[in-house]
Amino acid sequence: MGPMSHLRLKIEPIYFMSTEDNFSDQESQPEQPDRRGFIRGASCFIGAAVGAVPMTAGIRVLIDPIVRKNSESEKAEFIRLAELTELQDGEPMKFAIVENKSDKWSRYTDVPVGAVYLLKRDEKVIAYNTVCPHLGCFVDYRKSENDFFCPCHDSQFNLDGKLTKGVSPRPMDELVVEIRNGVEVWVKFERFKSNTKEKIVI
Repeated sequence: MGPMSHLRLKIEPIYFMSTEDNFSDQESQPEQPDRRGFIRGASCFIGAAVGAVPMTAGIRVLIDPIVRKNSESEKAEFIRLAELTELQDGEPMKFAIVENKSDKWSRYTDVPVGAVYLLKRDEKVIAYNTVCPHLGCFVDYRKSENDFFCPCHDSQFNLDGKLTKGVSPRPMDELVVEIRNGVEVWVKFERFKSNTKEKIVI
């Protein structure tokens, strides 16, 4: 009896006080359903509003590349294409232009974005964009005719880039060239608007 009595004495005061406290609370503080319902409703509303903030931010991150797609114009940069010793006098050589591109999700390397003809004449180098100024087709170099030819609408250009036949509104688009370190050929690659008399960078 001694151990059992001792164990019950330790439990009963805790049980009794807990019951008494609950009973006292019920007597002294009657339920206020309207007030408690308001508090619960306000808490739910605040929780939903706080939860909507990161959700909205997440949606913004997903569509951000689409929204900002045209927000900043790409600046033209000089690209090293060749050395003078690689070029033959009087004969155009074609060089592909590739760039590394990226967005919020992926990164792409060596993406083809265009091409350039390099023509060396007496240590001077001329560069032309290979896109026809008419409607954007690619211009070929015809070695047999020693000229440039657009197969889409039969425009023809001499090696100076001047139109000799066809419907192109302007000559071939010449690019800025720099010779660095005495031998390196660097070209400022740019794109131009099609079917305009003026040479407009895009």
